[in-house]
Parts: sequence; structure tokens; C-alpha cells
Amino acid sequence: MSQTVTPYKDQSTSKKEQVATMFNNIAPKYDFLNQLLSLGIHKGWRKKAIRLLKADQPRHILDIATGTADFAIEAMKLNPDKVTGVDISEGMLKLGQEKVNKLGLQNKIKLTIGDSENLPFENNSFDAITVGFGVRNFENLEKGIADIYRVLKPGGSVAILEFSKPQYFPVKQVYYLYFRYITPFIGKLFSKDNSAYTYLPESVNAFPSGSEFLKVLEKAGFKENKAIPLTFGIASIYVAKK
Repeated sequence: MSQTVTPYKDQSTSKKEQVATMFNNIAPKYDFLNQLLSLGIHKGWRKKAIRLLKADQPRHILDIATGTADFAIEAMKLNPDKVTGVDISEGMLKLGQEKVNKLGLQNKIKLTIGDSENLPFENNSFDAITVGFGVRNFENLEKGIADIYRVLKPGGSVAILEFSKPQYFPVKQVYYLYFRYITPFIGKLFSKDNSAYTYLPESVNAFPSGSEFLKVLEKAGFKENKAIPLTFGIASIYVAKK
């Protein structure tokens, strides 16, 4: 199981509280830095994750850790009746709502504040669930995955996009140098929060990616679990069914 890594190393507040504070702090620059640091590759990753749900034709989709709503907006390509996005950061949700309104999707996409590990929804509520770069921020990973399982309808699918750790030379070495040194440096240049982009590589390193995360999904009850590596293993899509 992953070790607990927090943004601010503050023992007086929980990881959940620290993550919410961090995203509130970096919200104004979040999309810009995402684009800059990933060179835009993250957009293709999201598109692929959504395409993996196409065969299910989900009518009601839940996007957990929705942030500025990019995944929720991408999910509209599946032509659902409704997409619900939930996040613990009011700052991120505010920017997400602006995007939704600008696209005229406010009748299709509903964004709400909420705890990803204690989702404010009834059992068996959603046909499909997406999570983009959010599960490594859970305070209790197993509890969060169990709650995802709870609110997903039987037969429904989950697609989780998350950073992972490349295993092979030279990508492994380049990735380490980029994440360990360049990412925090650029993050500090443009973000008011000096800790956020140091926490990013630390949280990725602590996350039980690959086969270890598949075990977490299996323990929660998910079936047909598989990991799909992306871009030489920099990230992975995890897909599973209830």
C-alpha cells in the first residue's frame, strides 16, 4: 500500500485538507501549467480514456476529482444524458463552471463540491465513472476506491487515468529528472504555491501503480481489471467493471 505523502508536511491538518488548500492555491494557473508541463499530451490521454467507455453507452457519468472539468467536458463525446463532476476544491470548481458555462453545457454537466472518499450519492447511481489524476490524492486509497464501487451501477465501468512510473531505460531516467527537478522549478516560477509541484512527483512515486493498483481494484470488488500504459509508461489508464 502507498505511503502517505502530503503537500505541506503539516501534521496538524489531514492530507485531504492539505490537498484542498493546494488546489485552491494553484487553481488560477492549473490549466496553464498542465499544458506546459505535459506538452499537451494529457489531452490525448483523456480522449483515449473516454473512448474506452464508448461501448457501454453510459447515460449518467460521474467524474471524480473533476478539477476544472476537462474530463467531464470530454465525456460529453459519449453523448450522455448527464455528467456529474465532484471535487473538494472550490477554486478548481469555480474555473470548471466557467468552462461549462462558456460551452453552454450547464444543463448537461453539474459540478458539485464533495469528498471523493465519501461520495454524496446513493448506491448504484452511475453508469460509468472517470477519475483523472485524482486517486493518488486520496487520503485513504482503499476507502476511495470502495466508494467508487458503491456508487457505480452493476455492469458499469470505471476509467482511471493516473501518472505511473516508467520502468525502462532511458525513459525512466529522463522521467525521473524531469519530474524531480524541472517540474518543481517550473511550478514555482508560475504558481504561488511552492509546495504543489514538489508534492506532484512525491505523490506519483508513492502511488502503487501498475499491478499493485490493480490489486486495490480487485480487493474493492472490481472485475476485468486492466492497466493500459501510455507514452512509455509515463501514465496509465486503469479500466474495470462492477
